[in-house]
Amino acid sequence: MATRVFLVRHGATVLSAEDRYAGSVDAALSDEGRSQAKALGARLAGEPIAAVFASPMSRAQDTAGLIVAGRGLGVVAVSELRETDHGHWEGKTREEIRAAFPDEYARWERDPFTFAPSNGETGLQVLARALPAFLAIVGRHPESAVLVVSHKATIRLVVGELLGVELRGYRDRLDMSPCGLNILDVKSGAEARLVLFNDVSHYATVPGPTGKRLSPWWV
Repeated sequence: MATRVFLVRHGATVLSAEDRYAGSVDAALSDEGRSQAKALGARLAGEPIAAVFASPMSRAQDTAGLIVAGRGLGVVAVSELRETDHGHWEGKTREEIRAAFPDEYARWERDPFTFAPSNGETGLQVLARALPAFLAIVGRHPESAVLVVSHKATIRLVVGELLGVELRGYRDRLDMSPCGLNILDVKSGAEARLVLFNDVSHYATVPGPTGKRLSPWWV
């Protein structure tokens, strides 16, 4: 009995447009982000979504609410689906971090799965809280469709683990655009089939350049 999961990154925020690290910062959706979420809502209007779950961050809650507007579905906050906490990097741009914490940044670039900035979370810690929560949602809704709205790193880690991707390279090998749509069919035993990944055709023909969204491995 598989559950169809519409797994979505929140829409664009002002901080994401500025390439700032905003895992634990409660950044609001920008006008662009709200438009993206509304467009995805129109795209999914015919899908029989039975329940809605989202990170407690306002950008995720608001994205979920806009997607299912008019359906009478409440958005259930799931703390474990929140974004990576980047510790003392929060709110800073990539260039500011590289200049202020060069050694720390270099270590994190090499292995974001097991290394974290001071007072931050490793990818492993994020996965350890997010994957069980994700699978619990699946287990509660067999043979149903659910919407789950989360964040860039959290989604890539969960999808990567379910598909067997080597997670030390998740930032280099998996992209995730604002309001990108992923569709997975998942069984309660963590068997998963990826149907669609990072699709933004509801608001763009193709995803934009990856230069700012991925690590410097691609630059």
